[in-house]
Amino acid sequence: MSAAPAASDRLLADFAARKPAALARVISIVENRGAGSARLLAALHGATGHARRIGITGPPGAGKSTLVAQLVRAYRSRGLTAGVVAVDPTSAFTGGALLGDRIRMEAVALDPGVYIRSLATRGALGGLSAATREIADVLDAYGFDRVLVETVGVGQSELEVARTADSCVVVLVPESGDAIQTLKAGLMEIADVLVVNKADRPGADRLRAELKVMLQVRSGPRRGQTASSRGAGTDLSGEPADPPEGGGAEGAHGSSWVPPVLTAVAADGTGIPELLGALDSHHDYLVATGGLAEQRQARLRARVAEVVDLELRARLWGDAATTAWLEGRLAAMDSGETTPFDVARELLKRSGRLLAGEGDDAPR
Repeated sequence: MSAAPAASDRLLADFAARKPAALARVISIVENRGAGSARLLAALHGATGHARRIGITGPPGAGKSTLVAQLVRAYRSRGLTAGVVAVDPTSAFTGGALLGDRIRMEAVALDPGVYIRSLATRGALGGLSAATREIADVLDAYGFDRVLVETVGVGQSELEVARTADSCVVVLVPESGDAIQTLKAGLMEIADVLVVNKADRPGADRLRAELKVMLQVRSGPRRGQTASSRGAGTDLSGEPADPPEGGGAEGAHGSSWVPPVLTAVAADGTGIPELLGALDSHHDYLVATGGLAEQRQARLRARVAEVVDLELRARLWGDAATTAWLEGRLAAMDSGETTPFDVARELLKRSGRLLAGEGDDAPR
Protein backbone atom coordinates (compact mmCIF):
# COMPACT_ATOMS: atom_id res chain seq x y z
CA MET A 1 0.00 0.00 0.00
CA SER A 2 1.35 3.44 -0.90
CA ALA A 3 2.10 6.05 1.73
CA ALA A 4 -0.82 8.32 0.77
CA PRO A 5 -3.57 5.67 1.13
CA ALA A 6 -1.98 4.48 4.38
CA ALA A 7 -2.06 8.03 5.78
CA SER A 8 -5.64 8.40 4.61
CA ASP A 9 -6.62 5.16 6.36
CA ARG A 10 -5.05 6.37 9.61
CA LEU A 11 -6.88 9.67 9.29
CA LEU A 12 -10.18 7.88 8.70
CA ALA A 13 -9.56 5.65 11.72
CA ASP A 14 -8.96 8.71 13.91
CA PHE A 15 -12.07 10.34 12.43
CA ALA A 16 -14.16 7.27 13.26
CA ALA A 17 -12.78 7.47 16.81
CA ARG A 18 -14.17 11.03 16.94
CA LYS A 19 -10.84 12.74 17.45
CA PRO A 20 -11.29 16.51 16.94
CA ALA A 21 -7.89 16.86 15.30
CA ALA A 22 -8.89 14.33 12.65
CA LEU A 23 -12.12 16.22 12.00
CA ALA A 24 -10.20 19.47 11.51
CA ARG A 25 -7.71 17.76 9.20
CA VAL A 26 -10.40 16.17 7.03
CA ILE A 27 -12.22 19.49 6.72
CA SER A 28 -9.00 21.25 5.69
CA ILE A 29 -8.28 18.66 3.01
CA VAL A 30 -11.84 18.88 1.68
CA GLU A 31 -11.96 22.68 1.76
CA ASN A 32 -8.69 22.96 -0.17
CA ARG A 33 -9.51 20.02 -2.45
CA GLY A 34 -6.23 18.51 -1.41
CA ALA A 35 -4.81 15.15 -2.43
CA GLY A 36 -7.11 12.36 -1.33
CA SER A 37 -10.15 14.58 -0.72
CA ALA A 38 -12.35 12.57 -3.08
CA ARG A 39 -11.28 9.32 -1.39
CA LEU A 40 -12.08 10.74 2.05
CA LEU A 41 -15.52 11.96 0.98
CA ALA A 42 -16.29 8.63 -0.65
CA ALA A 43 -15.30 6.77 2.52
CA LEU A 44 -17.50 9.01 4.67
CA HIS A 45 -20.54 9.01 2.41
CA GLY A 46 -22.17 5.98 4.03
CA ALA A 47 -22.16 7.68 7.42
CA THR A 48 -24.07 10.77 6.26
CA GLY A 49 -27.80 11.42 6.31
CA HIS A 50 -28.43 11.54 10.05
CA ALA A 51 -27.93 15.21 10.93
CA ARG A 52 -30.60 17.82 10.45
CA ARG A 53 -29.17 20.60 8.30
CA ILE A 54 -30.35 24.11 9.03
CA GLY A 55 -29.43 27.11 6.90
CA ILE A 56 -29.36 30.61 8.38
CA THR A 57 -29.37 33.43 5.85
CA GLY A 58 -30.38 37.05 5.51
CA PRO A 59 -28.97 40.51 4.84
CA PRO A 60 -25.78 41.81 6.49
CA GLY A 61 -26.26 42.99 10.05
CA ALA A 62 -29.37 40.93 10.70
CA GLY A 63 -27.77 39.18 13.68
CA LYS A 64 -27.33 35.76 12.05
CA SER A 65 -24.25 34.79 14.06
CA THR A 66 -25.87 35.74 17.35
CA LEU A 67 -28.96 33.75 16.41
CA VAL A 68 -26.82 30.72 15.49
CA ALA A 69 -25.02 30.91 18.82
CA GLN A 70 -28.35 30.94 20.65
CA LEU A 71 -29.61 27.98 18.61
CA VAL A 72 -26.44 26.04 19.40
CA ARG A 73 -26.82 26.80 23.11
CA ALA A 74 -30.43 25.64 23.01
CA TYR A 75 -29.57 22.41 21.21
CA ARG A 76 -26.80 21.69 23.71
CA SER A 77 -29.30 22.16 26.55
CA ARG A 78 -31.27 19.34 24.89
CA GLY A 79 -28.20 17.12 24.91
CA LEU A 80 -27.66 17.45 21.15
CA THR A 81 -24.34 18.15 19.46
CA ALA A 82 -23.92 20.85 16.83
CA GLY A 83 -21.53 21.55 13.99
CA VAL A 84 -21.48 25.06 12.52
CA VAL A 85 -20.22 26.17 9.13
CA ALA A 86 -19.92 29.97 9.11
CA VAL A 87 -19.09 31.56 5.77
CA ASP A 88 -17.45 34.99 5.49
CA PRO A 89 -16.85 36.96 2.28
CA THR A 90 -13.40 36.98 0.71
CA SER A 91 -11.70 40.28 0.00
CA ALA A 92 -11.54 41.02 -3.72
CA PHE A 93 -8.23 42.81 -3.12
CA THR A 94 -6.26 40.58 -0.75
CA GLY A 95 -8.05 37.23 -1.11
CA GLY A 96 -8.31 37.04 2.67
CA ALA A 97 -11.29 36.99 5.01
CA LEU A 98 -11.79 38.18 8.56
CA LEU A 99 -13.67 35.01 9.54
CA GLY A 100 -15.32 36.99 12.32
CA ASP A 101 -18.35 34.75 12.71
CA ARG A 102 -16.39 32.41 14.98
CA ILE A 103 -15.44 35.39 17.15
CA ARG A 104 -19.10 36.33 17.54
CA MET A 105 -19.86 32.74 18.60
CA GLU A 106 -17.11 32.65 21.21
CA ALA A 107 -19.60 31.87 23.97
CA VAL A 108 -20.26 28.39 22.56
CA ALA A 109 -17.01 27.77 20.68
CA LEU A 110 -15.27 26.02 23.60
CA ASP A 111 -18.08 23.54 24.24
CA PRO A 112 -16.77 20.02 23.43
CA GLY A 113 -20.13 19.18 21.87
CA VAL A 114 -19.81 22.05 19.41
CA TYR A 115 -17.54 22.46 16.42
CA ILE A 116 -17.38 25.75 14.51
CA ARG A 117 -15.60 26.09 11.20
CA SER A 118 -15.26 29.45 9.49
CA LEU A 119 -14.85 29.44 5.73
CA ALA A 120 -14.07 32.13 3.18
CA THR A 121 -16.22 32.28 0.06
CA ARG A 122 -13.07 32.54 -2.11
CA GLY A 123 -15.08 34.33 -4.76
CA ALA A 124 -17.94 31.83 -4.91
CA LEU A 125 -21.38 33.30 -5.49
CA GLY A 126 -24.49 32.11 -3.73
CA GLY A 127 -23.54 33.18 -0.22
CA LEU A 128 -21.55 30.00 0.48
CA SER A 129 -18.06 28.65 -0.02
CA ALA A 130 -17.74 26.18 -2.88
CA ALA A 131 -16.86 23.45 -0.36
CA THR A 132 -19.68 24.18 2.10
CA ARG A 133 -21.88 21.23 1.12
CA GLU A 134 -18.96 18.84 1.36
CA ILE A 135 -17.97 20.14 4.79
CA ALA A 136 -21.57 19.76 5.93
CA ASP A 137 -21.28 16.12 4.82
CA VAL A 138 -18.11 15.74 6.91
CA LEU A 139 -19.80 17.15 10.01
CA ASP A 140 -22.77 14.88 9.40
CA ALA A 141 -20.53 11.83 9.07
CA TYR A 142 -18.68 12.79 12.26
CA GLY A 143 -21.93 12.36 14.15
CA PHE A 144 -23.22 15.85 14.90
CA ASP A 145 -26.96 15.92 15.54
CA ARG A 146 -27.41 19.36 13.98
CA VAL A 147 -25.39 21.04 11.24
CA LEU A 148 -26.00 24.77 11.00
CA VAL A 149 -24.82 26.67 7.93
CA GLU A 150 -24.61 30.45 8.17
CA THR A 151 -24.21 32.31 4.89
CA VAL A 152 -22.62 35.67 4.20
CA GLY A 153 -25.01 38.60 4.00
CA VAL A 154 -26.95 37.69 0.90
CA GLY A 155 -28.31 39.61 -2.06
CA GLN A 156 -30.68 38.83 -4.89
CA SER A 157 -28.86 35.81 -6.35
CA GLU A 158 -27.02 34.50 -3.27
CA LEU A 159 -29.48 31.76 -2.39
CA GLU A 160 -27.29 28.67 -2.59
CA VAL A 161 -28.15 27.73 0.99
CA ALA A 162 -31.49 26.34 -0.28
CA ARG A 163 -29.56 23.50 -1.94
CA THR A 164 -27.61 22.75 1.22
CA ALA A 165 -30.09 22.76 4.11
CA ASP A 166 -33.18 20.78 5.03
CA SER A 167 -34.70 23.88 6.62
CA CYS A 168 -33.85 27.49 5.74
CA VAL A 169 -34.25 30.30 8.25
CA VAL A 170 -34.31 33.79 6.75
CA VAL A 171 -33.40 36.45 9.30
CA LEU A 172 -34.59 40.02 8.77
CA VAL A 173 -34.51 43.17 10.90
CA PRO A 174 -36.75 46.24 10.93
CA GLU A 175 -33.96 48.11 9.13
CA SER A 176 -34.19 45.64 6.21
CA GLY A 177 -36.48 48.16 4.52
CA ASP A 178 -39.68 47.74 2.58
CA ALA A 179 -40.94 44.15 2.79
CA ILE A 180 -41.70 44.23 -0.94
CA GLN A 181 -37.99 44.73 -1.61
CA THR A 182 -37.34 41.70 0.56
CA LEU A 183 -39.73 39.68 -1.59
CA LYS A 184 -38.03 40.88 -4.80
CA ALA A 185 -34.66 39.78 -3.42
CA GLY A 186 -35.84 36.18 -3.56
CA LEU A 187 -35.26 35.36 0.08
CA MET A 188 -38.95 34.68 0.58
CA GLU A 189 -38.76 31.90 -2.00
CA ILE A 190 -36.34 29.83 0.06
CA ALA A 191 -37.62 30.65 3.55
CA ASP A 192 -39.03 27.79 5.59
CA VAL A 193 -39.05 30.00 8.68
CA LEU A 194 -38.91 33.80 8.75
CA VAL A 195 -37.48 35.55 11.80
CA VAL A 196 -37.74 39.28 12.43
CA ASN A 197 -34.71 39.72 14.68
CA LYS A 198 -33.99 42.73 16.89
CA ALA A 199 -37.73 42.86 17.43
CA ASP A 200 -37.31 45.34 20.28
CA ARG A 201 -36.65 48.03 17.68
CA PRO A 202 -39.31 50.26 16.10
CA GLY A 203 -40.91 48.84 12.98
CA ALA A 204 -40.60 45.15 13.90
CA ASP A 205 -44.34 44.58 14.28
CA ARG A 206 -45.03 46.33 10.99
CA LEU A 207 -42.45 44.23 9.14
CA ARG A 208 -43.87 41.03 10.62
CA ALA A 209 -47.42 42.01 9.60
CA GLU A 210 -46.30 42.86 6.05
CA LEU A 211 -44.48 39.56 5.70
CA LYS A 212 -47.54 37.60 6.85
CA VAL A 213 -49.75 39.41 4.35
CA MET A 214 -47.27 38.74 1.55
CA LEU A 215 -47.18 35.06 2.43
CA GLN A 216 -50.96 34.96 2.32
CA VAL A 217 -51.25 36.50 -1.15
CA ARG A 218 -48.21 34.91 -2.76
CA SER A 219 -49.00 32.25 -5.35
CA GLY A 220 -46.99 29.43 -6.97
CA PRO A 221 -45.09 26.48 -5.54
CA ARG A 222 -42.18 26.93 -3.17
CA ARG A 223 -39.02 24.93 -2.97
CA GLY A 224 -39.85 21.29 -2.29
CA GLN A 225 -43.57 21.72 -2.95
CA THR A 226 -45.84 20.88 -5.83
CA ALA A 227 -48.32 23.28 -7.33
CA SER A 228 -51.21 20.98 -6.41
CA SER A 229 -50.33 21.05 -2.70
CA ARG A 230 -49.67 24.78 -2.44
CA GLY A 231 -51.44 26.35 0.50
CA ALA A 232 -53.81 23.50 1.34
CA GLY A 233 -54.24 22.47 4.94
CA THR A 234 -51.89 25.00 6.55
CA ASP A 235 -52.60 28.25 8.32
CA LEU A 236 -50.39 31.35 8.26
CA SER A 237 -48.62 30.47 11.49
CA GLY A 238 -46.74 27.68 9.76
CA GLU A 239 -48.46 25.09 11.90
CA PRO A 240 -50.35 22.37 10.03
CA ALA A 241 -54.09 22.94 10.12
CA ASP A 242 -56.46 20.30 11.32
CA PRO A 243 -56.44 17.46 8.78
CA PRO A 244 -59.56 16.88 6.71
CA GLU A 245 -61.96 14.12 7.63
CA GLY A 246 -60.21 10.80 7.35
CA GLY A 247 -56.93 12.72 8.05
CA GLY A 248 -53.96 10.98 9.57
CA ALA A 249 -51.07 10.51 7.15
CA GLU A 250 -53.23 11.38 4.15
CA GLY A 251 -54.15 14.67 5.75
CA ALA A 252 -50.49 15.49 6.34
CA HIS A 253 -49.56 14.65 2.76
CA GLY A 254 -52.34 16.85 1.49
CA SER A 255 -51.03 19.95 3.32
CA SER A 256 -48.47 22.53 2.31
CA TRP A 257 -45.99 24.36 4.49
CA VAL A 258 -46.38 28.11 4.88
CA PRO A 259 -43.42 29.72 6.67
CA PRO A 260 -44.19 31.02 10.15
CA VAL A 261 -43.13 34.62 10.76
CA LEU A 262 -41.49 34.82 14.18
CA THR A 263 -39.95 37.61 16.21
CA ALA A 264 -36.76 37.35 18.23
CA VAL A 265 -34.16 39.33 20.10
CA ALA A 266 -31.19 37.03 19.65
CA ALA A 267 -28.97 39.08 21.91
CA ASP A 268 -30.95 38.00 24.99
CA GLY A 269 -32.46 34.73 23.70
CA THR A 270 -36.00 36.03 23.24
CA GLY A 271 -37.90 33.97 20.66
CA ILE A 272 -35.41 31.10 20.50
CA PRO A 273 -37.81 28.46 21.94
CA GLU A 274 -40.39 29.44 19.31
CA LEU A 275 -37.76 29.16 16.57
CA LEU A 276 -36.76 25.70 17.78
CA GLY A 277 -40.40 24.65 17.73
CA ALA A 278 -40.86 25.93 14.18
CA LEU A 279 -37.78 24.06 12.99
CA ASP A 280 -39.02 20.86 14.63
CA SER A 281 -42.44 21.34 13.02
CA HIS A 282 -40.88 21.86 9.61
CA HIS A 283 -38.79 18.72 9.96
CA ASP A 284 -41.89 16.74 10.96
CA TYR A 285 -43.70 18.16 7.94
CA LEU A 286 -40.88 17.15 5.59
CA VAL A 287 -40.82 13.62 6.99
CA ALA A 288 -44.60 13.27 6.75
CA THR A 289 -44.81 14.50 3.15
CA GLY A 290 -41.67 12.82 1.83
CA GLY A 291 -40.08 16.21 1.26
CA LEU A 292 -37.00 15.38 3.32
CA ALA A 293 -36.12 12.41 1.12
CA GLU A 294 -36.79 14.49 -2.00
CA GLN A 295 -34.50 17.29 -0.82
CA ARG A 296 -31.69 14.93 0.08
CA GLN A 297 -31.99 13.11 -3.24
CA ALA A 298 -31.89 16.47 -5.01
CA ARG A 299 -28.64 17.24 -3.15
CA LEU A 300 -27.17 13.92 -4.28
CA ARG A 301 -28.25 14.59 -7.86
CA ALA A 302 -26.63 18.03 -7.78
CA ARG A 303 -23.50 16.57 -6.21
CA VAL A 304 -23.13 14.00 -8.99
CA ALA A 305 -23.49 16.75 -11.60
CA GLU A 306 -20.90 18.85 -9.79
CA VAL A 307 -18.40 15.98 -9.61
CA VAL A 308 -18.92 15.19 -13.31
CA ASP A 309 -18.33 18.83 -14.24
CA LEU A 310 -15.13 19.00 -12.19
CA GLU A 311 -13.84 15.68 -13.51
CA LEU A 312 -14.54 16.49 -17.15
CA ARG A 313 -12.92 19.90 -16.86
CA ALA A 314 -9.85 18.37 -15.26
CA ARG A 315 -9.53 15.68 -17.91
CA LEU A 316 -10.11 18.01 -20.83
CA TRP A 317 -8.14 21.10 -19.87
CA GLY A 318 -5.45 19.14 -18.08
CA ASP A 319 -4.55 17.35 -21.33
CA ALA A 320 -1.62 19.01 -23.09
CA ALA A 321 -2.59 17.68 -26.54
CA THR A 322 -6.09 19.12 -26.22
CA THR A 323 -4.75 22.51 -25.19
CA ALA A 324 -2.31 22.52 -28.12
CA TRP A 325 -5.07 21.55 -30.56
CA LEU A 326 -7.27 24.41 -29.33
CA GLU A 327 -4.41 26.89 -29.69
CA GLY A 328 -4.07 25.75 -33.29
CA ARG A 329 -7.71 26.61 -34.00
CA LEU A 330 -7.63 30.16 -32.65
CA ALA A 331 -6.43 31.74 -35.91
CA ALA A 332 -9.26 30.10 -37.89
CA MET A 333 -11.82 31.42 -35.41
CA ASP A 334 -10.28 34.88 -35.47
CA SER A 335 -10.44 35.02 -39.26
CA GLY A 336 -14.06 33.86 -39.36
CA GLU A 337 -13.21 30.58 -41.08
CA THR A 338 -14.91 28.74 -38.22
CA THR A 339 -16.80 29.62 -35.04
CA PRO A 340 -16.33 28.84 -31.34
CA PHE A 341 -19.47 26.67 -31.51
CA ASP A 342 -18.09 24.53 -34.35
CA VAL A 343 -14.72 24.22 -32.59
CA ALA A 344 -16.42 23.20 -29.35
CA ARG A 345 -18.41 20.46 -31.12
CA GLU A 346 -15.27 19.27 -32.91
CA LEU A 347 -13.38 19.25 -29.62
CA LEU A 348 -16.02 17.09 -27.95
CA LYS A 349 -16.03 14.61 -30.84
CA ARG A 350 -12.25 14.20 -30.83
CA SER A 351 -12.08 13.90 -27.03
CA GLY A 352 -14.59 11.10 -26.45
CA ARG A 353 -12.12 8.55 -25.13
CA LEU A 354 -10.33 11.19 -23.08
CA LEU A 355 -13.55 12.29 -21.39
CA ALA A 356 -14.45 8.65 -20.78
CA GLY A 357 -11.17 8.22 -18.93
CA GLU A 358 -9.64 5.96 -21.58
CA GLY A 359 -6.72 8.21 -22.44
CA ASP A 360 -6.07 10.82 -25.07
CA ASP A 361 -7.63 9.83 -28.39
CA ALA A 362 -6.52 12.92 -30.27
CA PRO A 363 -5.35 12.21 -33.79
CA ARG A 364 -1.61 12.23 -34.22
